[in-house]
Amino acid sequence: MNLVFLGPPGSGKGTQAARLSGKAGVLHLSTGDLLREAVKNGTELGQQAEGYMSRGELVPDDLIVGLIENKLTAGELDKGFILDGFPRTVPQAEALKTMFTKNDMGLDHAVLIAVGDEEIVRRLSGRWFCPTCQRTYSYPANQPKVEGICDDDGTKLQRRKDDEEDVVRNRLDVYKKQTQPIEDFYRNESLLVEIDGEDSPDNVFAAIEKAVG
Repeated sequence: MNLVFLGPPGSGKGTQAARLSGKAGVLHLSTGDLLREAVKNGTELGQQAEGYMSRGELVPDDLIVGLIENKLTAGELDKGFILDGFPRTVPQAEALKTMFTKNDMGLDHAVLIAVGDEEIVRRLSGRWFCPTCQRTYSYPANQPKVEGICDDDGTKLQRRKDDEEDVVRNRLDVYKKQTQPIEDFYRNESLLVEIDGEDSPDNVFAAIEKAVG
């Protein structure tokens, strides 16, 4: 089972990818985790990536593809994988396809978790966290017992800057311009399966399982 998970910020793709990874016994490859691991281990690619990250610049596509290829050549992808957070652009998807072709492998599906803009805004702008213990809350599904106060340690809850409504809408605009064309790329490759991400998390997971077999 070789999968790519797609979807706008707040669609729940990371949560669903982790859940499927655990149940199916395949590797969950989050781009952020992959970069942090390479930097921590001091690999050659990790050192190169750290330079870009420390300057607040985007890590080049070929570096990220190289990190994924290192996992492949080490045999870590042999039992299957779920890519989460990559590719984000069509050139990245093309680079990934080239890497897979070179290594005689390919994707089984690109799973799109589709969620409308207003639902994304509602989800992310209703998300709060405790700056002390990092516990997260979401309104109205997972509210604290006392409005604005962490259940565990009584700390006043905060909202991340990128969860403010105007920032969320800007993130969605960026997603549509940069990432949404990937949907057409994988649709043309006959790999795209679309899941209704506005259903309950359990129903979304069941739909993903059915779609990917």
